[in-house]
Amino acid sequence: MAGRINDDDVKAVRDAVPIDAVVSEYLQLRNAGGGNLKGLCPFHDEKSPSFQVSPSKGLFHCFGCQEGGDTIAFVMKIDHLSFSETVERLAGTAGITLRYEEGGYNPTHQRGERIRLVEAHKAAALFYVEQLDGPEAEIGRKFLAGRGFDQGAAQHFGVGYSPAGWDHLTRYLRGKGFSDKELILSGLSQDGRRGPIDRFRGRLMWPIRDITGEVVGFGARKLRDDDNGPKYLNTPETAIYKKSQVLYGIDLAKKEIAKSSTAVVVEGYTDVMACHLAGVTTAIATCGTSFGGDHIKILRRLLMDNATAEVIFTFDGDAAGQKAALRAFEDDQKFAAETSIAITPGGMDPCELRLAEGDGAVQKLVETRTPLFEFAIRHVVTRHNLETPAGRAAALDEAAPIVAGIKNIAIQHESAVQLAGILGILDTQFVVKRVAQLARWARDRGGRGPAAPSRATSSYENQNAQQTPAGPAGPALNLRSPAHRTERELLKLALQHPGLVSPAFDAYGIDEFTAPPYAAVRQTIAEAGGAEEGTQDAPDYLARVREAAPNDTVRALVTELAVEAVHARTVDETYAGMQLVQVRLRAVDRRIRDVQGTLARLGPNADPERHTAVANELWVLQQYGRSLRNQGADAL
Repeated sequence: MAGRINDDDVKAVRDAVPIDAVVSEYLQLRNAGGGNLKGLCPFHDEKSPSFQVSPSKGLFHCFGCQEGGDTIAFVMKIDHLSFSETVERLAGTAGITLRYEEGGYNPTHQRGERIRLVEAHKAAALFYVEQLDGPEAEIGRKFLAGRGFDQGAAQHFGVGYSPAGWDHLTRYLRGKGFSDKELILSGLSQDGRRGPIDRFRGRLMWPIRDITGEVVGFGARKLRDDDNGPKYLNTPETAIYKKSQVLYGIDLAKKEIAKSSTAVVVEGYTDVMACHLAGVTTAIATCGTSFGGDHIKILRRLLMDNATAEVIFTFDGDAAGQKAALRAFEDDQKFAAETSIAITPGGMDPCELRLAEGDGAVQKLVETRTPLFEFAIRHVVTRHNLETPAGRAAALDEAAPIVAGIKNIAIQHESAVQLAGILGILDTQFVVKRVAQLARWARDRGGRGPAAPSRATSSYENQNAQQTPAGPAGPALNLRSPAHRTERELLKLALQHPGLVSPAFDAYGIDEFTAPPYAAVRQTIAEAGGAEEGTQDAPDYLARVREAAPNDTVRALVTELAVEAVHARTVDETYAGMQLVQVRLRAVDRRIRDVQGTLARLGPNADPERHTAVANELWVLQQYGRSLRNQGADAL
């Protein structure tokens, strides 16, 4: 049975791997102010970034879907790993040797399944690369050379060769300590009559890497006529390889895609190679499947839905290429980026174009792209006889909704004018009005139902009716309430800058926080030792507070408040004192109103001692309130 990872080693891993470095492997991050970073959330679809990372605290939080936590939680969620698998993976990245309790460290048995499958693919990739230099692989080297790829190109992309024998890789990986079960699960081997045999034999091999650079699968190209398999054979679906969720070349292209806000989608492995070698280093390709929704999500996180972002599809000019282009257009509205199409001349793909006309021709192909909606319009129009009024009307009925779907209003108007010209309709304004009407109807249909909650309000406000964290009763959380806004600011300071509010904060009662969620967080901070603990042991302070939370709901709010920026240009003792005073003053005013109510209810016939005690309490509270208003934080 696998031992438990030593707690000190878990802490060392958490501290050693910066959260922004890990998150940046999956999405583009930009400055969000206050030392925080922001990006499009990888856990839900969104059009503007609500996902924030705090490098100084080692935490992330999405203000849209409420996912949050530390580096370990992020990797567990995004890669579907167990806690131990995640710690082991991050430890490998940081070069930390883990210690295991209850039986010591056994690297073969105690690594998680996903880690083992990734390691098997890494070993296989090195094996295939070594085989490409052997005499049997001469046919593979000739194939590459015939397409303009030298040895350096093959090395850059990790291209290799799988020997033609039955079990060369299987025996090699067994020698590395991998079990037959692991080899079958990885998709590198398959069941044979006498045990596992190699899945890929006598083929040119392209390693398929995920966005972090880990090899998760292979694409294998047939080289010999006696090979009865398909032209391209890909890794089957496994625990680490989902063809709808990987893009070939994304590990090499991601930085340039984020930098240039441009991605070029091509159709094959050699096309990606040709584009990169020609200087188009944003090229990526799907792996044995059409471009779909999960691929869009990967690109959107890198493009950040920048207004100037663009996705360029390259397709052959034949019927299959046109069909693929129209499929891509169907997903156009899922991008905030503009989408374009580059049709290769003479039916050549980018690899053939580079071979025939050089690197410049590949660059020119991308530069001379056409907006995808324009391509779709022309494709629709060609199906109708524009020589007759009925044909023009039918073409307009089919093409107008396409134009109406264009997101940019200015481009939509210009395209409507262009459509009138293509159709030969002299009354241009008729076409423009028709398109505008369709666009308005589409917006109206899309606007039905409840309005989406404002991003300026806490997600907790939306959850409060269904799930209230542990804490005293009180009004529902409402960020339009000045009291709730101040309480939120004070809690953020207590979590992010405890030295500015302690020790005064630790003397505040739970009842001084009127919103139940905030009262629960205040209680959690108290149970973790108070804000003063954060001034003495800052690195572990937030981790202890999160661990002290009574449930996941409160823990999520702790993370949210620890990541959310403090709403002040200068976060200092003066600002902290203002929040402390406001929360205390409102609590005092509430108590004054309660005592005044008690005094009124006692009436003239009340017990004199009781009446005097209540009146004295009222006088003390009123004096304290006056001091807070006049002296500020000095009166606390």
